[in-house]
Amino acid sequence: MGLRAFIEMLQKNRQLTKITKPVSTEYELAGVINALGEKPVYFEHVKESIYPVVAGLVSSKELIANSLGIEKALLLPKLSGAIEHPVSPQMVKKAICQEVVETNVDLTTLPIMRYTEKDGGKYIASAVSIIKDPQLGRNMCFHRLMLKDKNHFVVRIVEDRGTDTALKRSGGELDIAICIGNSTAVLLAAATSLRKGVDELGMANALEKTELARCKTVDLEVPADSEFVLEGRITKEKASEGPFLDLTGVVDRIRQQPVIEIKCITRRKNPIYQTILAGKNEHKFLMGMPKEPTIYNEVNKVCQCKDVYITPGGCSWLHAVVQIKKQNPDDGKKAIAAAFEGHKSLKHCVIVDEDINIYDPHEVEWALATRFQADKNAVVLSNQPGSSLDPSGDLSEGKKATTAKVGLDATVPLVTTGKGFKREEYIKVDLNRYL
Repeated sequence: MGLRAFIEMLQKNRQLTKITKPVSTEYELAGVINALGEKPVYFEHVKESIYPVVAGLVSSKELIANSLGIEKALLLPKLSGAIEHPVSPQMVKKAICQEVVETNVDLTTLPIMRYTEKDGGKYIASAVSIIKDPQLGRNMCFHRLMLKDKNHFVVRIVEDRGTDTALKRSGGELDIAICIGNSTAVLLAAATSLRKGVDELGMANALEKTELARCKTVDLEVPADSEFVLEGRITKEKASEGPFLDLTGVVDRIRQQPVIEIKCITRRKNPIYQTILAGKNEHKFLMGMPKEPTIYNEVNKVCQCKDVYITPGGCSWLHAVVQIKKQNPDDGKKAIAAAFEGHKSLKHCVIVDEDINIYDPHEVEWALATRFQADKNAVVLSNQPGSSLDPSGDLSEGKKATTAKVGLDATVPLVTTGKGFKREEYIKVDLNRYL
């Protein structure tokens, strides 16, 4: 369901906290969202803006599943199916995201937040960005945006990813549309790394109907029900971007990054500004969860994959636990290679059997303690493409991050020579008979 419908459902179910007192974008909004444990919250009055702010809508798998109208257990197959079978969205001539068109741009009227005292400026962390690659076509992803002035942002663009590649092919400048206030389907699709040339908005449309509208001043299409759309151009100008709190919970460094000039803002008549907390649950679920089906799909090519969990302890990005049904002696090591293929930034992965609850870190650790031998079951890979989010990797300026990777096969050998690898269970009793 769309953003508005989901907010209404949460309010009806008494899952939405409403804050009526005025709250500032300077640290205070972030502080209140954090103090509420990122539960869904709606701020009616923001001191620096006329627009209300909503947060916490994708802070758990339960909320994400509810917004898609499915059970939590169906999330992985639902995402997997949308990745494998995207559906081209339909265009509409009249869109509610264009009820108001502003060509006299003033970004300072938006409730753009300053999250922590170490932030280099005010940031938008919740927007999806849409560009067109000259060769591969439309691409949608997340970019953090640091407010520079009334009509400019400095944008963090990760090297050798979709936008960076398209920007180089375009000679250093590129039209961009920045959408704020989107359905969960759009957010999940924007966070998913699809095969080159596959449209993320097609994935969003496969998750739920997502109609598109043509922008007013740039040759791009955007979700028709977005709350705000900022139309502009990535320029050749560079400026300092950062520091800013990143996914790992540590402050990212300052870099010279491209400047975006915003030429037009379109919006609903009474728009709602959607925000997320950098480095917290919403950020983690949006970043990490879409990698679970990409790992799942790759592992299923080499053995039977049952489930995948990108763990919060691994910053919801760097660590994964993969559950397989082992049928061949080398299934564990094949699954390791496939997991790294399914998520290029993955640093460590653990492969376990069906009897291990991958959502319980104690059970995963037990599998490692009783079923793993480092000299036989570890796969160590040096000098691999890594993540710029990992401060321990090689983050040399101007090149792709590199790291060492480790895969741990904690599955039971098919031939156990009498060794006990299975846990013995106590009989189940009805305590009502004894108390």
